[in-house]
Amino acid sequence: MAETIIQKDKCKGCRLCIFFCPSKTLELSPVLNKKGVKYPKRKDGTVCTGCGFCYLVCPDACIEILDTHRVKGKEHSEKY
Repeated sequence: MAETIIQKDKCKGCRLCIFFCPSKTLELSPVLNKKGVKYPKRKDGTVCTGCGFCYLVCPDACIEILDTHRVKGKEHSEKY
């Protein structure tokens, strides 16, 4: 399982992350950021697979993936 971290105020609203997400977990927020555009957010009830497509296609490097998995009964997180 992974967590998608989006720096909403850096986003210019190009929607590439939404288009290229193979699991379709991203959607546009109804709220505008400081630039006056709608930014992506994870859909309620969906799980990010951590594939990294959104991270790779974002032209403004607004997205980080936090990979969270269990290692020997303990939570472990890696950022990439």
